[in-house]
Amino acid sequence: MSAVIEKPTDQRLSLIWGEKANPQMLTLLKTPNSEAAGEVRDKIRVVHGPQAFKHNHYTDDMFYRHDARAGTLTNVYGQRLIRVSEDFLVALLGGLEDEVGDAAGEIMYKCGYEWGMQDMKSFSQRVQAEFEVEMNKLAMGMMLETWWWPLQIEGWGGWRYDFRQGKQGLIFIDLFESAVAQSLGDVGKVVCYFYAGLFAAVFSVLAKRQLACIEIQCYSMGEDFCKFLISTDKRVNAAQFWRNEGATSKDIMKKLQSV
Repeated sequence: MSAVIEKPTDQRLSLIWGEKANPQMLTLLKTPNSEAAGEVRDKIRVVHGPQAFKHNHYTDDMFYRHDARAGTLTNVYGQRLIRVSEDFLVALLGGLEDEVGDAAGEIMYKCGYEWGMQDMKSFSQRVQAEFEVEMNKLAMGMMLETWWWPLQIEGWGGWRYDFRQGKQGLIFIDLFESAVAQSLGDVGKVVCYFYAGLFAAVFSVLAKRQLACIEIQCYSMGEDFCKFLISTDKRVNAAQFWRNEGATSKDIMKKLQSV
């Protein structure tokens, strides 16, 4: 399969950073008797005692809102959700591959990419209202964890990001319990193109420049977890070539130092 690289325009990236805070997304987050309006300030304010908003919802009953009469499921941000089984994912991915062959990976990458762009647009509106400060004034680690934790409770897995080689233009992500890879099992190849597209979009927005992503290690290849590289087109293309030639993730990480 050819390199799967999406190139967001600078204009599209800047539009997301230009999104304004949307306090309406926080209606279900407000704590009792809170008068917070979700207005953006010059810096994060320190609030002693009861907080204006609940920032973490680690259990189903805190995060999901079920409406049995309407037959709907939403999260605490009012976003509509649907729950599916592993069998659904297997059938979806298998059916797509039957229809388009090797192009299935590219399609899933683009689906993940578009979702990532839309999710960052929504996230920008939400996080600025939730912490009452412009997004570019939030610490990167805090921002990333605030973005990811809803995906984790929704079943997309846990993650660990590695910026130790960030100055060299290399970002790595370890993904644990990938919904895609765990559903498909050990099939002897990388399968998490959807996640690669998602990470490419999100980190392109955060870096304010065009980045690409590729999976260099996958649970579906018998590994303990999945690993992704986020970098420039040139390095992602090189990593894909080495991966297709049978190089391990450790080999690829070492080779990247000379690209």
